[in-house]
Parts: sequence; structure tokens; C-alpha cells
Amino acid sequence: MEQIKVFLDESEMPRQWYNIQADLPTPLRPPLHPATGQPIKPEDLAPVFPMNLIEQEVSTERWIPIPEPVLEKYALWRPTPLYRARGLEKALGTPAKIYYKNEGVSPPGSHKPNTAVAQAYYNKVFGIKRLSTETGAGQWGSALSMACQMFGLQCRVFMVKVSYNQKPYRRSMMETWGAECIPSPSDRTQAGRKILAQNPDSPGSLGIAISEAIEDAVGDPEARYSLGSVLNHVLLHQTIIGLEAQKQLEKLGVYPDVVMGCAGGGSNFAGLCLPFVRDKIHGKNVTIVAAEPTSCPTLTKGPFRYDFGDTAMTTPLLAMHTLGHDFVPAPIHAGGLRYHGMAPIVSHLLEEKLIEARAFDQLETFTAGVQWARAEGFIPAPETNHAIAAVVQEALRAKEEGKEKVILFNWSGHGYVDMAAYDAFLSGKLTRYELPEEEIRRALASTEAFPKP
Repeated sequence: MEQIKVFLDESEMPRQWYNIQADLPTPLRPPLHPATGQPIKPEDLAPVFPMNLIEQEVSTERWIPIPEPVLEKYALWRPTPLYRARGLEKALGTPAKIYYKNEGVSPPGSHKPNTAVAQAYYNKVFGIKRLSTETGAGQWGSALSMACQMFGLQCRVFMVKVSYNQKPYRRSMMETWGAECIPSPSDRTQAGRKILAQNPDSPGSLGIAISEAIEDAVGDPEARYSLGSVLNHVLLHQTIIGLEAQKQLEKLGVYPDVVMGCAGGGSNFAGLCLPFVRDKIHGKNVTIVAAEPTSCPTLTKGPFRYDFGDTAMTTPLLAMHTLGHDFVPAPIHAGGLRYHGMAPIVSHLLEEKLIEARAFDQLETFTAGVQWARAEGFIPAPETNHAIAAVVQEALRAKEEGKEKVILFNWSGHGYVDMAAYDAFLSGKLTRYELPEEEIRRALASTEAFPKP
């Protein structure tokens, strides 16, 4: 029988996270204080995050030890298996060898707990009682809800309203783990009330939900804010995916030609790819591709600028690819990929030409997702379908060229609570959508006055 899976023993699980900042050819542009235009100081972030996570955010140490209590929680589902997608290879008739990390085996069904557990732990030891956060598709909100329950913290989640209505079972998951889930924009915060006054039918956005969660957190001295993507320490925690994959591929004696992941804020993509970016910086020949929606084409069409991370302009200015902080994306089903900006680290890597980006329409991604489910069994999350669309494109290119490429990608989560999206696709209700150029120009006008990186 042909080998399908590669496991690591729990004793082989990485004991350190990898910090790409130690190996970057040029340093990241610093976050700026919006009032002064000067680089922010750690104390500026103290009302929002605990100092132990702020220290990780600015650290340039190459390796950061993973605390033992975090490893104990990781061991519930990690190390995750590395799979060979032989079914898809046969369906495509490609000579490419397709491998994927299955992050859908975690309790909430995605990669998000890798940082949720870490953030809950660091807030707990810092003395914080409650975390406030936002969520798009619900993967992050459910992951943090579980992590807070594990460490005895309260959790409040502002969920983008369109996803709140599209995905009621994600809300049920959060509530099962003891969290409070609120549709955003809401009347709980000044930021939410302002949006509702302008547009009572606003579908919400991650930028709006972030504003609400930050406002909620800084108004309570026993609470802090928690973010599921974008920030340096979030990407750091996710590198355990790529570090495990490297060990598993070593057992097979293969190294990937192409590494891929879907990208919204950048966390699952970076989690798999950053250890391979390090290899590329040090001479390896590997292509690294981020796959994003044509409806929210941050990397492929958004310029590299300083911009706010939220709609109410309460965060520091971040140097990133952006569609503008007041951008409200179309209500597509890949809710986790509808953020206006991209992680500063991922944006920096694109500027350095260490990675590339491709955009895919939702009909293309769901076609790939259904093809995957019929070939491999597992039903992917709508976000993950973007990575699969990129993999299919690359595997068919290998077929045309007659090359036995090795493709590795991150299967970032399952879609078992996203079946309404599949139903819409299978019944022909989804349409092709590409963000119009005039909408991009309008959104970007809001960043014209900000400093340029």
C-alpha cells in the first residue's frame, strides 16, 4: 500500500517557535504612533496587550521557547499529520507530488489554536481576567473561546455580522466553550454605534470588529485584546506548522519546489511558509505563493503603505499591503480572507520578492474545493479552497511542463460548519466577483495622508 501520512511522535514536536525577524535581509518598518508619526514604544501597546506578548512582538531572537503548559495543550492535536494527496494527483493526472499539513484536526478545526492557546497562556500568567477579540468566519473566535476556557479566562468575541448570520454553528461553538459572541457592528461600543448610525444594514468587516474589540478591551483594566492574525507574535506562534512539516518531509527525503497557503491576514500562510522563507534566504531554490480572493486582493492589488489595522483608526500605523482601513469587502463566504490589510511580515516578504501572490475568484476556489473533497474525502473550509485552487493551478502547470514538482501547502481547516457556502455554490447561487478598480481607488484615498514606508 502506498504511504499517505507521515506522523511525528509527541516527543518530536518542536520546542521553539521560529522568528523570521532574525533572518530578514532588511528589517521590518516599525509601527508608527498615529499622533506623532514616530515608532511606537512598548508602553504604548500596554493597554492593549500584556507585556510578555509585546516583548515577542518586537523580539529579533531567532528562536523563542514554547512554554510547557502551551506544549501540553498543543499535544491534544499536535503534531498534525502530513498527508500525500494521491487522490488529487490522480484526478489531475499530474506528475507533481502534492503534500499538505492537515491543520483541520485541531478541536475547533483550524490552525488558529496554535496562537490562541499561546495568547491565552501569556495573558493568564500576566494576570489578565478577560480577552476581547473579533472574528470573521468564526475560526479564530472559536479557537480563542476554547483557549480561554483551557486557561480559565473569560472571552468576548465580536463576529462580523455577515458571518454571524451565515455561520450560526460557529457562534454555537464559541458559546459551547463559554464565550460571549456579539454580531458586529453592535451597539456595545462607540465604534459600532457610529457605523450603525451611518449604515444600519452594514454587513460589518474585520476592521470594524477589531475597532469594537479594542475599545471593549481598553475600557476594562482586567481585560486585554487578542488578535488572530497580522501581528508578528501571531505569525511566530504559527511557525510550529512549518517546523513540523520540515521534519516530516525530511523523513521522506524530499524538499518542496513550491510552498503555498491561503492568505487573509497572513497567519496560516506564514505559519507554514516562514521556515521555508528562511531556507530561501540562505540559498534554497523554493517558490512560495500566497493565494487570496479576487474580492479582497490585498497583496495583488493593494499598495504597500502605512495604514491603520482597524476602521476606527485606534491601532498603530502598520507598514503593509492594504486596501484602506475603511474598506468593506463583498460578503463572500471566505470570511477569514476579507481583511483589508496583510501582515507586515508577509507584506515585507512580498516587497523583498521572497514570496509571490496570486488571486482566485470564489467560483474557481469552490470548484477546487469540491474537486478536492471528491478526490481526498475531507471537505475544506472556504478559505482553504483558495490554497487548493493555487495547488491545482500549479499541479496542472507541472503536467504541461512534464515536471515532477513537489508541492506543499497548508490545509488550514475543515468546512464542516461552512456547508451553507457549499450549498450556495452547488445550487448555482454564487457568482464570479472581482473587486472593481474604482472601489480600490476609493478605499485607498483614505490612506493618502499617512507616512509612506
